[in-house]
Amino acid sequence: MADALDIDPELVVAVLDRLRAREETVATAESLTGGLVCAVLTGVAGSSAVVRGGLIVYSSQLKVALAGVNGRALYEHGAVHPLIAESLAAGARERCQASWGLGLTGVAGPGPQDGVEPGTVYVGLAGASGVTVRPLRVSGDRHTVRSVAVRNALELLHDRIEQTSRDS
Repeated sequence: MADALDIDPELVVAVLDRLRAREETVATAESLTGGLVCAVLTGVAGSSAVVRGGLIVYSSQLKVALAGVNGRALYEHGAVHPLIAESLAAGARERCQASWGLGLTGVAGPGPQDGVEPGTVYVGLAGASGVTVRPLRVSGDRHTVRSVAVRNALELLHDRIEQTSRDS
């Protein structure tokens, strides 16, 4: 799966190995990527030791019901906003009882969604020390936007694990 998205398989293995070594887990709440992050992670044998699961929350109703996103925030900001990525990440972590939660939202195109231009992506990462959101602006077709979002989610998780390892 990683190859189909032009993601270095070594990055995926490195993330899983570091999680396993630290006895930590990860879960996802994905809108834009429709489960691709979880699919990439679980494409590696032995990933079940660290991948708790994933929520595919394409609709706003499911963002609220399954991931715990605040309905008022969705109404005020729309589904593609840094606060929503933050909420998705925190919801994945909490609802799936994982050490880390990844949340992804954005517009893959070809046209805008609720006034938000294609290629606008927000990747959230929730951990014990709080939530980080990485905004992205991606040029390209749907496949490219989604691939870049998945790669950035994995890189963000990898970098944060490395940072917390150094800080400990």
